[in-house]
Amino acid sequence: MKARLVLVAAVIVTLVPLAYLLSLAVRPAEDVLNSSLLPTSVTVDNFVRVFDTIALGTMLANSWVSAVGAALLAVVIAAPAAYFTARHTRGDRLLTVLLASYCAPPIVAIIPLFFLLRHAGLTNSVGGLILVNGIAGVPVAVWLLDGFVRRIPIEIDEAAVIDGLTVAAAFRRVVLPLLLPGIVAALLVVFFLSYNDFLFAVYLAVTKESQTLTVGLSLFQGDRNVQFGQQAAAGLLGVLPVYVLALVAQRYLVGGLTTGATK
Repeated sequence: MKARLVLVAAVIVTLVPLAYLLSLAVRPAEDVLNSSLLPTSVTVDNFVRVFDTIALGTMLANSWVSAVGAALLAVVIAAPAAYFTARHTRGDRLLTVLLASYCAPPIVAIIPLFFLLRHAGLTNSVGGLILVNGIAGVPVAVWLLDGFVRRIPIEIDEAAVIDGLTVAAAFRRVVLPLLLPGIVAALLVVFFLSYNDFLFAVYLAVTKESQTLTVGLSLFQGDRNVQFGQQAAAGLLGVLPVYVLALVAQRYLVGGLTTGATK
């Protein structure tokens, strides 16, 4: 009984901010600042006008493309890296080095990243965001996949090599299919981290054609008359598809986090 009460309380705490965001999104402009939890009248004007206020469609597309691309890039790099960290005798050192990158605040990397991307011609582009967020997501993806690899008996690798496969071929043809649940979990985690990124996006993609949703939401602040209703509508349009994705893939997500994070 107590566990159910705790679960209900956790669900309420999680959903209340989302419900209030919906409440703000469906209010007319004159009703936004009345401090009530429920709107006195309902309108869909905010959902229509927000596309005229900011380039919301382009920003949503940029967020999704950059997040999906970053997730794919991170997993492509992380899968063989996790195989090394789990199977090699000195793999733990590499895993420690990768995770140590999170000890420093990301802001310290902005200036060198900006000049590197400018030299490569990738500033103010979705491709640049994919590259930066993908590489930034590699340590997390390696950490998750490392636990999955360790749960696969090493005898499977050895049997594949005895049958004539190289180590690389054994990983690709034997181990990789067994890593599918972990790969899905890593893809989801890196996707969420990249989709919610603001720091890299606000410094490395400043043109209207390359801005993401997080940057677009920040554009509502700073004016004398902030359109809170439109900001809430934009936030809902950005977060609801991600919520749906998390619910649909929760089996892989929860299973990956609980299984892959343990050795």
